[in-house]
Amino acid sequence: MTTLLDLIRHGEPEGGPMFRGSKDDPLSEQGWQQMHAAIASTDHWDAIVSSPMARCQRFAETLAKQQNIPLHIEHELREIGFGEWEGLTAEQVEAGYGDRLNRFWQDPINFLPPGGEPVADFYARVIHSIHRWQEKLSGQKVLVVCHGGVIRMALADVLGIPLEKSFTGFAVPYACRSRIQIDQSEFGLFRSVISHQP
Repeated sequence: MTTLLDLIRHGEPEGGPMFRGSKDDPLSEQGWQQMHAAIASTDHWDAIVSSPMARCQRFAETLAKQQNIPLHIEHELREIGFGEWEGLTAEQVEAGYGDRLNRFWQDPINFLPPGGEPVADFYARVIHSIHRWQEKLSGQKVLVVCHGGVIRMALADVLGIPLEKSFTGFAVPYACRSRIQIDQSEFGLFRSVISHQP
């Protein structure tokens, strides 16, 4: 039995690039265009699972209605919480926190934003959620509308990337798509990254 998970990051939100883990901005007009451009007319899924954040859920609702397929909202697929950095741009974080931003990118385990969600906790909730939905929708083709950090955790899990390197190992721009294939047979469970298209 084969299950396909297509993970797509949301498009650009209103307000442009910033640390917005729990800041609930909707997609900008350009963000909507990015999402529509990332979906081909030949794309069809059996179900959609979405983060509850507006920048994910609104597009997921639109697409589920268009394709007439079930939509599931999953709170554990929220982005990582950035604590005091929420709502700040990278330049503002650098100005206010010195080299702490660079240290975070190099080692997010030991250099969290003040008040931020620990990366190990974030990884645990994301992977728990993805595995649960993979079992629940086993044998189906599923679109997961989520965040850059969520995709990084999912790929780190399949590829065995250490959490220390999970935020710098690969680019996950707006509307980026990744595909994970899960094959279940008498020989066991095999997870593979089939594609990653920044």
